[in-house]
Amino acid sequence: MDWDATKISLLLAAATCVVLLPFAVWLGRRLAVHEWRGKALVEAALLLPLLLPPTVVGFYLLVALGGGSPVGQWLDRVAGLRLVFTFEGLLFASLIVNLPFMVQPIQRAFAAIPNSLREAAWVSGLSRWETLRRIELPLAWPGILGGVALTFAHTLGEFGVVLMVGGSIAGETKTLSIAIYDRVQAFDNAGASRMSLVLVTFTLVALSVVFATSQRGKRHLQER
Repeated sequence: MDWDATKISLLLAAATCVVLLPFAVWLGRRLAVHEWRGKALVEAALLLPLLLPPTVVGFYLLVALGGGSPVGQWLDRVAGLRLVFTFEGLLFASLIVNLPFMVQPIQRAFAAIPNSLREAAWVSGLSRWETLRRIELPLAWPGILGGVALTFAHTLGEFGVVLMVGGSIAGETKTLSIAIYDRVQAFDNAGASRMSLVLVTFTLVALSVVFATSQRGKRHLQER
């Protein structure tokens, strides 16, 4: 068992969820509640990481963030930050590819809340922020939790983008999925099997959380 790779994978998954959650809640609610010009384009762009091969997404991120790109040079000059073959770059790539996994469950959760509840809250004197905090977020929490669970599980299993942007640097960017690949390449099927079982377990738990919270959210809305 590669414990360093496991630790990096868990750290990457946790950091991705924490950093992405506030933006995902804002974007998911905006897509669910508001209509504006260009909304269809935003929703289409949000699906790209699901439809494109991970190597394509990783390639474009590598080109955009590499040391030879204007963005990469600016970050290196101003902040001394490199986003290729570093954990920071791995995190940035993870935020991009996990957007649909986090945003879509949250969007569906907010879309399931009847507008009449929001209007009743406004008529009762609640501000929009208070309505969000006291009415919408408590009703949407199953979708939010489901989005976090899906994002966590997907980050643990991501391979193509992680390999393209982060490489396979032991103790820094080598994740569990890459470690499994390395074990297979070395004909260590027993080691690959143990680490694969860890990923399968995490994914099964995450999916159980998604389905359980989804059913509870539906019952909660029906009670309202």
